Amino acid sequence: MIVVTGANGFIGSALIKRLNEGNFNAIVAVDEFRVKAGHNYLKGLRISKLLHFENLPEWLKQHGQEVEFVFHLGAITDTLVTDQQLFQQYNIDYPKMLWKVCYEEQIPFVYASSAATYGAGEQGFKDDHAMIPKLKPLNAYGQSKQDFDIWALEQKEKPFYWCGLKFFNVYGPKEGHKKHMASMVYQAYLQATSAGNVRLFASSDSVIGDGEQTRDFVYIDDVVNTLYWLMNHRKENGIYNLGSRVASSFNDIVQHLSIALSEQITTTYFEPEEKMKQAYQNHTVADMQKIKSIGCPMDFISLEEGILKYVDFLKRINP
Repeated sequence: MIVVTGANGFIGSALIKRLNEGNFNAIVAVDEFRVKAGHNYLKGLRISKLLHFENLPEWLKQHGQEVEFVFHLGAITDTLVTDQQLFQQYNIDYPKMLWKVCYEEQIPFVYASSAATYGAGEQGFKDDHAMIPKLKPLNAYGQSKQDFDIWALEQKEKPFYWCGLKFFNVYGPKEGHKKHMASMVYQAYLQATSAGNVRLFASSDSVIGDGEQTRDFVYIDDVVNTLYWLMNHRKENGIYNLGSRVASSFNDIVQHLSIALSEQITTTYFEPEEKMKQAYQNHTVADMQKIKSIGCPMDFISLEEGILKYVDFLKRINP
């Protein structure tokens, strides 16, 4: 069996789909499964068991010998949340429990970290373990991921195979439930198709133009293909970046959307709230040399190609 937490989420459901395509059908899907979640991304997928996340640690202790792999993708990911206790409980203490059970039962363990750990990028974006303790996240979410990364590196008792992945800006089908935390690609699409105009943050940096703030946007298919490859190859343990290796601006998104939609889209720039400015990354780009060095395929699609695929999907579900 393969365990996937955050199973009814964006990346989790896409990973289960990829596992099914590889004929892995004994999937334990773990989430909170709220009645009013408003979406069911697991419909049509082949799953052996649904499990509430609170029951997973004990279940693993009882069924560890049957489990081939654990992907821990569930977390509180809202960068506007400031409740430290909430992050401590779900983004630090909970994965610590899973880590310890996976060590005791010798289950391979892959978990989601985040590019938010890099903060303003003063230390660059290299996933060298020696650099990780020096990073300075800009918000409580990024700090919670940073705290767990540091804890993982300090452990002497570790699963025989473990890997933390610093996801950069993942975009693609089935992220709509994330609302304000959905990718800028999705939000720009909604604005463009409803009003023909996309609103972007004005730049707060004198050397960066409005809309020229950049992100490393990585398409969901490339992310889950990488997770699938790691499960099957199990090379060197450690923390790795997972991005496209390309920094694209928000203006680039509008340009690519205009091509994909075959229509002219205007852009309006506005001043973000002060609290947003203080926790805002003006630039991110993944250094992917480390994961490339273990043989992971790097044939990721471009932002232009990804937006074309994504727009085609969005048009089909809401023509």
